[in-house]
Amino acid sequence: MQISTPCALRVKRTFPKADSLPAHKERRIVAHPPQKLYELVSDIESYPQFLPWVTGVRVRSRGTAGDNEVIVADVLISYKMFRETFRSSVTLSPAHRTIDVAYVNGPFKHLDNHWRFAPTEEGTKVDFAVDFEFRSRMMDRMVTGMFDRAVHKIVTAFFERADELYGDPTE
Repeated sequence: MQISTPCALRVKRTFPKADSLPAHKERRIVAHPPQKLYELVSDIESYPQFLPWVTGVRVRSRGTAGDNEVIVADVLISYKMFRETFRSSVTLSPAHRTIDVAYVNGPFKHLDNHWRFAPTEEGTKVDFAVDFEFRSRMMDRMVTGMFDRAVHKIVTAFFERADELYGDPTE
């Protein structure tokens, strides 16, 4: 995916402090339509095809809460010797183009993840936020050092997948 210079300058990221728990917020302007990006991120079963370190997804249940769809899924993460599964509840709000992920169980003390897709003249303003803490202090220390790079790589993988599926909007 190629981001024009003006779009690249609009990336806003919050980096974790060395003594804080991992948290990341990012805003990007992406040239794809908001509905397409929302659909891409909503398709959790396809994550192993393009997300780094995601090697499996198992949907445990699907339901509704008002106008929202709620999916409970297990996600298998593998990196070198590290292999963990966590369960989350994903609330999809198509009317608002929002996706909220709440932690159910696994190796974390907590995990919160939020996506927002809003139309702009350039395409879509994407707001992404993730905050988590591992139960294991050792895992927390290991991840904190590489956290921002890893999250940035994951977010970028979504936009590269959008280019692959929908074409490069800059061409």
